[in-house]
Amino acid sequence: MTIARAMRALANERRLLILGWLKDPVAHFPPQVDGDLVKDGVCGVFIAEKLGVSQPTASEHLRILAEVGLIRGKRIRQWTFWRRDEAAIRALKRDLRGQI
Repeated sequence: MTIARAMRALANERRLLILGWLKDPVAHFPPQVDGDLVKDGVCGVFIAEKLGVSQPTASEHLRILAEVGLIRGKRIRQWTFWRRDEAAIRALKRDLRGQI
């Protein structure tokens, strides 16, 4: 992940909201039938609903965050569950401190 690509991904308010919600998924999302909110992540359908956008729009935001490595997806049945990659986020913070 380059800093520039990560900053472009984070330059969108909705993607920042997603990262914030995924930091504490239990506080921001209802219980799920499949997958544990913390261990497995949050279903993309719940993320789309909370954002108030269509599933394809939410999927695009999630894809961008995943491409830079800030979140990871896990397939359970036909759904994708998303959670933060805390190690990648720490690395980005460290890299940013080194650039400023």
